[in-house]
Amino acid sequence: MNKEERTKRFKSMSSMQRQELILKKMKERGIEVGSGIPNKKYDSKEVYELIHIANCFPELREKK
Repeated sequence: MNKEERTKRFKSMSSMQRQELILKKMKERGIEVGSGIPNKKYDSKEVYELIHIANCFPELREKK
């Protein structure tokens, strides 16, 4: 599925379906809800950079 198809599919989902999909993907990647830094605001560029870095180093996502 290409990016355009994924975007169209995502936009056609209900809010609850989107939320479930996002939570499922977070769980697959080992990200817990609320695992960020308290009182920290993230801009989009910073978030994408952190995700990219985490994808390059899978050991960063592993729980010990």
